[in-house]
Amino acid sequence: MQTDPVTVSGLRAAIEGRDARKLTELYSADAVLQIIDADNPPSRPRELRGREAIAAYFDDVCGRAMSHRVETGIREGNRIAFTETCTYPGGERVACQAMLDLDHDCIARQVMLVVWDA
Repeated sequence: MQTDPVTVSGLRAAIEGRDARKLTELYSADAVLQIIDADNPPSRPRELRGREAIAAYFDDVCGRAMSHRVETGIREGNRIAFTETCTYPGGERVACQAMLDLDHDCIARQVMLVVWDA
């Protein structure tokens, strides 16, 4: 599926455009997405395995009424790190820090730390 290298600008376009399909295409077939948040602490993170599970997650997140903004991002070798903020229409905010490991220019593993307004 993915033929172009994963870049910060490509991630930014897919995230800010709420394009679940494009985001999913960036992951390898056997990728792992690990989410650490208030409901899934570091000792029991939520793990999504495989492109199908990751697609369902992004379909949900991108389908919500909120804006997404990639604040900063950097690629160094086979890793990308970025920060993202999301805002719901009522003003509630979500912040995310992510680290991605790339393999053959696809995302093989991603760890996300997510916090939101109470």
